[in-house]
Amino acid sequence: MPKVPRQAAGRLAVLATWRSLSVFFAIRCGSVEPTMTENGVHSHRERVLTADTMNPNVKKVEYAVRGPIVQRALQIEKELKAGAKKPFSEVIKANIGDAHAMGQRPITFFRQVMAMCMYPELLDDNKFPEDAKNRARRILQSCGGCSIGAYSASQGIECVRKDVARYIQRRDGGIPSDPDNIYLSTGASDAITTMLKLLVSGSGCSRTGVLISVPQYPLYSAALADLGAVRVDYFLDEARCWSLDVGELRRALTAAREHCCPRALCIINPGNPTGQVQSRQCIEDVIRFAAEEHLFLMADEVYQDNVYAEGCKFHSFKKVLFEMGPEYSSTVELASFHSTSKCYMGECGFRGGYMEVINLDPDVKAQLTKLVSVRLCPPVPGQALLDLVVNPPELGEPSYATFMKERTATLDELALKARLTEQALNAVPGISCNPVQGAMYSFPRIALPERAIREAEETGQAPDMFYCMKLLEETGICLVPGSGFGQRDGTFHFRMTILPPTEKLQIVLAKVKEFHQSFTQRYS
Repeated sequence: MPKVPRQAAGRLAVLATWRSLSVFFAIRCGSVEPTMTENGVHSHRERVLTADTMNPNVKKVEYAVRGPIVQRALQIEKELKAGAKKPFSEVIKANIGDAHAMGQRPITFFRQVMAMCMYPELLDDNKFPEDAKNRARRILQSCGGCSIGAYSASQGIECVRKDVARYIQRRDGGIPSDPDNIYLSTGASDAITTMLKLLVSGSGCSRTGVLISVPQYPLYSAALADLGAVRVDYFLDEARCWSLDVGELRRALTAAREHCCPRALCIINPGNPTGQVQSRQCIEDVIRFAAEEHLFLMADEVYQDNVYAEGCKFHSFKKVLFEMGPEYSSTVELASFHSTSKCYMGECGFRGGYMEVINLDPDVKAQLTKLVSVRLCPPVPGQALLDLVVNPPELGEPSYATFMKERTATLDELALKARLTEQALNAVPGISCNPVQGAMYSFPRIALPERAIREAEETGQAPDMFYCMKLLEETGICLVPGSGFGQRDGTFHFRMTILPPTEKLQIVLAKVKEFHQSFTQRYS
């Protein structure tokens, strides 16, 4: 065997030691796992999927509504259950629009029909009204094997799509809706990400850009990051109750065209997180802008029943589009979205929703149908619930009076809480809140002392995240910092849902007031 020179042997020994240490630390951090060979000797196999080898776009995805502050809230709940002493007895999650989790009662008719769909033997029970039984029978008869446990057509159950089309036609004053343009989905989020997936293409300066409002619902920024699309921000005008200005749209579009190819414009109306309701004139201006600039319109209208402010009214983009005449109604491409999760229903867990597409290219529509077929079908219970939302009890049916009473009471209470929230927050020095015209959230602006801003930056946190984390630790109230939704530089906000029961909401607002005063004094 040839003799290795002493200097070379030394280098080999160092190299072997370095490799051993590298493997050791890789095992400790989890990127390499130890294995045992057949003869009992340890070997080391690198993981196929690591933080370095995974899809880099996924690492860019952020979703503030369920982000770090919510994870800490869950930890605190466990600590409280384990007997930890805190200056509060419960965590109040005012961070998310989950109506039933916050105590909103479900609509009786919906739950009766769903119970019979889930357990058809209840159809023989005389406790249930006849109109509820008829709805349940119709839904079951449209399912394979008369069971909502069967797959449906990928686009959704046909009779449900027909009911959705009739609902849209009634809502929009008789403007026709084609069931073939309706795609049922796993909540509105599923349909939104599906449509974005169709829109995104190109590379470099030809990569698809999508205009989204700031502040925005983080679904949009997360989906665009996941798809590797270019996010194009346009700012809502806080000084004018978060209104949308076409001049700002044009500024954002012009700047974006220097580095990408803007192809779509997303609108949330009523707004999340900002609670504004767009006027008809604003919607007309947006449609003209989209037509002039050759943009695909995406209208997120999941809060369409949640309009509270006097003088405000929901106008669907489709209705306005068609009332503007064929110059627009025959050319502007539009996808609009709705869900069972919001409005007076609040049935988030059923994951029911739909998308209606207008003026979609037939070849693209065929690709859309193919794309949705890959995920087989939306949840059938969610489709069944959606059918009840768009086809509720009618005047003269046994369930009508109770349904209308519950629906009206829920929306009236939300309107009351919207006014209560605005008034209470505006009474706190250093907090200013626009009217909550619609949706389910307030998005107040908060003034933070310079010392608090510096301390937040030193800890690597956005200042309003620092504020919200302190609020959580000291009061048990979980809010989402405005930085998770986007905001103009130098401004700070938080999003708070108006969903807690009135008595609990008053407690939350009182605690926010007390905390803000204490926080401001502490850091001044």
